[in-house]
Amino acid sequence: MSEWKLWYDKPADVWQEALPLGNGRLGGMVYGSLHTEQIQLNEDSVWYGGAMDRNNPDALRHLPIIREHIFAGRIKEAERLAGFALTGIPEGQRHYEPLGNLFLFFDDEETSVTDYVRELDLETGMASVSYMKDGVRFHREMFVSYPAQVMALRLTASVPGSLSFHTQLSRGREPWNKEPFSKHKFKYQVGFNAYVDESRSLSSDTTMMRGQCGGEGSIVFGSVVKAEAEGGTAETIGNSIVIRNADSVTLYVAASTTFRTPDPIQACEARVNEAAKMSYRQLKEEHIRDYQSLFGRVRFTLPESGLLAGVPTNQRLKRVQEGQPDNGLIALYFQFGRYLMIAGSRPGSLPTTLQGIWNQDMLPIWDSKYTININTQMNYWPSEACNLAECHQPLFDLLERMREPGRKTAKMMYGSGGFMAHHNTDIWADTAPQDVCLSSTVWVLGAAWLCLHVWDHYEYAGDIEFLAKTYDTLKEAADFLADYMVEDPKGRLVICPTLSPENEYKLPDGETGVLCYGASMDSQIIRALFTNCIAAARLLQKDREWSEKLELLLDRIPEPEVGRYGQIQEWVEDYEEVEPGHRHISQLFALHPGNQITVRKTPELAKAARMTLERRLSHGGGHTGWSRAWIANMWARLEDGESAYEHITALLGQSTLPNLFCTHPPFQIDGNFGGTSAITEMLLQSHQGEIHLLPALPRAWAEGSITGLRARGGVSVDIAWENGALHHVTLTSAFDQKVVIRTKGIVKEVSLFKHSSCELNGLLVPIICE
Repeated sequence: MSEWKLWYDKPADVWQEALPLGNGRLGGMVYGSLHTEQIQLNEDSVWYGGAMDRNNPDALRHLPIIREHIFAGRIKEAERLAGFALTGIPEGQRHYEPLGNLFLFFDDEETSVTDYVRELDLETGMASVSYMKDGVRFHREMFVSYPAQVMALRLTASVPGSLSFHTQLSRGREPWNKEPFSKHKFKYQVGFNAYVDESRSLSSDTTMMRGQCGGEGSIVFGSVVKAEAEGGTAETIGNSIVIRNADSVTLYVAASTTFRTPDPIQACEARVNEAAKMSYRQLKEEHIRDYQSLFGRVRFTLPESGLLAGVPTNQRLKRVQEGQPDNGLIALYFQFGRYLMIAGSRPGSLPTTLQGIWNQDMLPIWDSKYTININTQMNYWPSEACNLAECHQPLFDLLERMREPGRKTAKMMYGSGGFMAHHNTDIWADTAPQDVCLSSTVWVLGAAWLCLHVWDHYEYAGDIEFLAKTYDTLKEAADFLADYMVEDPKGRLVICPTLSPENEYKLPDGETGVLCYGASMDSQIIRALFTNCIAAARLLQKDREWSEKLELLLDRIPEPEVGRYGQIQEWVEDYEEVEPGHRHISQLFALHPGNQITVRKTPELAKAARMTLERRLSHGGGHTGWSRAWIANMWARLEDGESAYEHITALLGQSTLPNLFCTHPPFQIDGNFGGTSAITEMLLQSHQGEIHLLPALPRAWAEGSITGLRARGGVSVDIAWENGALHHVTLTSAFDQKVVIRTKGIVKEVSLFKHSSCELNGLLVPIICE
């Protein structure tokens, strides 16, 4: 069994055991059931409702009053008024919905099977199911093609004429029916179609499903399935394709919505017909070439990586839960995060939501949208360093669409220029406040944080044309903050009202609250954005007066401070926390993903950051999957490999579902991406103006190698190590440049030449530099 496969010896009983497929836009969860195969389907633009203007017209006139209450310590009065004036109307944005299900109902009797294997091959981006039954080997394989924009399923049997089944596209499982359809004993069970307007055949080998997502201005979706049978017969009856006594069958599935095309069914039919013009082998080879052009860029090995490859993945997880080490599972988890990035976010798709593109619920937890006070950002942490920069593009596309609504929100609710967003957005790039949850709703830094991803993309690639194209986006986000900041009682420039995401503080008089002025993460994000804007203006040789204005403002924005417990303060004042073990650790943004706290440049702040983590953890922090992943990244930035490793292991042992999805609980995909990012940070860092090799290598990874990682400055990095120390490194640069390399106290400056490689030994002495 390949070490890069997730595999199981039984079908999935629940959604959390099914295997994810996707091409950024079209997703599927494969159950691998025997008698009734179920593939739960998603299309990234199937969302409830149309665009809304939810900006609160009463915000601006009440803003000065709320600020006055906060500065005077009347927190409850401020929060009561903010609950009316600073919330969206209506309070909620739109939510992501499932497309439906594709069922295959097999005609065979329910007899026992042997040699059952269900797997997801990360090297090909394909899922498969194989088993023996009554002397016949049955095999199914499936993938979602990005070039062809279809899902393809190939069913074969070792004995001709052994395949008989019918298909059913359906949508809308009732809340009381949470079991997969494979649990039902009806031979010709059909799926529920509670949320479908039309379901019928299009031709003798093709059926369709069409409907509206609901709500005013709703999106119309469509899906089409086409069958090609070799041997036997295929025909449509009603809304099913009926296959009898076939040797092999290929199914093509397409989905689309009016978000992208005026006639989704026509678009889907064209896609499946175009795919069917190719042979299945050609379609498969095209998919693998495309997929491997991304996945194959990074290779990763750890000690004994393949030792347990022959053990089912769920059993390996159980071993980790029992405290047994499994380096191979860690390496698999790392690559699974990269797989999810490729499967969930490609150019032309929407960004990954809280659940990526995989959602089974009509009204999902937290609406399965874009939570931009850390979760969406965490989804994209691995994109640059893990050599998947193209997959970052959907996030930039959404950010661009947020500019127009964000300008309106900034002006109407806050009387400010520029553009902004709160802590959530949706398919329509909504920027008005989300929810009536004061510990998260009244926060205005969503767009600013997303803009830091734009700068990251520039830093990794050194693409000056990209920077020029996106410069105005950065500038507008900075303009809003420059307008919106106010003086606090000590003359510092702060955001007010604001909050430290989802946490609560206690004043000296015992009053508690969430609304405040000068939350530490706010100042850290603002400092990062202003610094990036000043650098961008200098690189592009424009807006000198504007950048000088930002420099003056920077001098008045609070920097991280150390509090009474030796910790980084979460607020501009050293308040007590109501929940010291809170899952958010927002005050350490400056450590990760920021760069304002580093081990060598700010040692006292790094010491305080360590105290912050220890204090959080001693009070029960890190209990959610994504929070645990963030903590692992922070330990890596503190160059503490043992602590980072401990939390990577805990992430697998305590917050990972059988199919390797991360659980909050429930399932949230951000922890997967955060975990992959943390492993990367343990092996390579480049946020301090140097390329740091093996900065947080744990003892458990004494030997290993990784190739194809990227460092800031357009440098590709291949690393191999032995006995816990660097053995050799190969650097390939996109430019002529000098770079500083660091490993275990050794620091060297190395000259790199455009598109040439430079190999150095463990002491950073050049071996070959072309």
